[in-house]
Amino acid sequence: MPVVMVVVAAVVGLVVLIILFKMVWRVAEPNEALIISGLGARSKPIDGVDSLGFKIVTGKGTLVLPGFQTARRLRLDSRAANLEVNCVTQQGIPVHVRGVVIYKVGDDFRSIANAARRFLEQQKSMDGAIHELFTGHLRSIIGNLTVEDLILNRERLTSETRGSAADEMSKLGLIVDSLQIQGIEDDTGYINNLGRPHAARVAAAARIAEAERDQEATQREQETERQKAEVVRDTEIKKAEYAGQVKQAEQQARQEVILRETRNAELEAERTEKQLESQVRKPADAKAYEQIKLAEAEREERIAYAQAAATEVQLKAQRESEAIRLIGEAEAEATRRKGLAEAEAIKARAQALAENQEAVIAQQLAENWPQIVEAGAGVFGNVDNMVVLNGAQGMEEMLAKALTLGGTGLGLARTLLNNLNGTQAQATNGAVPAVPAATPTATPDND
Repeated sequence: MPVVMVVVAAVVGLVVLIILFKMVWRVAEPNEALIISGLGARSKPIDGVDSLGFKIVTGKGTLVLPGFQTARRLRLDSRAANLEVNCVTQQGIPVHVRGVVIYKVGDDFRSIANAARRFLEQQKSMDGAIHELFTGHLRSIIGNLTVEDLILNRERLTSETRGSAADEMSKLGLIVDSLQIQGIEDDTGYINNLGRPHAARVAAAARIAEAERDQEATQREQETERQKAEVVRDTEIKKAEYAGQVKQAEQQARQEVILRETRNAELEAERTEKQLESQVRKPADAKAYEQIKLAEAEREERIAYAQAAATEVQLKAQRESEAIRLIGEAEAEATRRKGLAEAEAIKARAQALAENQEAVIAQQLAENWPQIVEAGAGVFGNVDNMVVLNGAQGMEEMLAKALTLGGTGLGLARTLLNNLNGTQAQATNGAVPAVPAATPTATPDND
């Protein structure tokens, strides 16, 4: 509960502060100046001019103490005042001048202070003051000018009026944005009479110009009619010439048609003759020529066929005889080379055996070693159970003894040695020593 009361009190205090601030704070709009007078309402001198006992604020806000100070607004925007002046010119001619003055309060503090002292509570009376001010200056200036000056040189009138009123406008704190003379009238008709001679000259010049234009138009019309008649005449002549040319062209066209028809008949006859020649005579000649050429071609074909057959038989016989001869020579050469190779092999073997008998025996043993091992293994063919002592060494010794005691293996080695001893005796007969193959035996069953 105390917290809520504190919040409410704070809100109420804030609202009160805002209301008080709105009451004491004044803001000058861009087109107005605040004139503050009262207790402490003093401004610093600007451009050597004091604020004359009040404060001027433009374009910003300021505090105004209620009951002690007063803030009033002076508008700085533009105003317009219409001028209606009846005056007399230098020539004594009364004229009525209408114009408009666009003015405003000056933007500097001096002008604002002067205008505030004179028009702060009477701003609506500014238009009347400006009207009276410019009316007096216009009367004095127009009194020194003629009607012709007013009509032909209005810029001089406006510039002299603004120049003569500048000092008084500065004292009032006002400046002139624009001064325009909208109209100058007179009741005597002087201005209208000034324009009559010129209007008469213009009218006379217009009538003369119109008459000259009429005369020129008449001459142009006559010239046009003459040219038109000439054109009609030329047209008729051209039509007659054209009709003659048309008749001549028709005659020439008829002649050309006759010549063309004659030419077409001749061409048709030539075409018929050529057609008969191309469709009857030439096809018959071509048919006969074709028969002759076909007969000649058939005869030449039979002759060529017979000659080709005879040539083929002759060439076939020559190829067969040549092939038989080459086969015989090749077989004889192969037989001769085979005999020579066998003789060379026997000779080389005998020479090797004579030079190194042990190497030859070792070679034959190496070549037949599988049969030797197989014969030695036959010793164990009938052994059901065998116990080997000393492990791998015992197995090695047993196999060595088996190979030594195997009858088949020893017989094979003996046979080889005998063959080696008899190689030299058989070499002369051209026989190659044979190595007996060992009979395979069953391997022992280890089960």
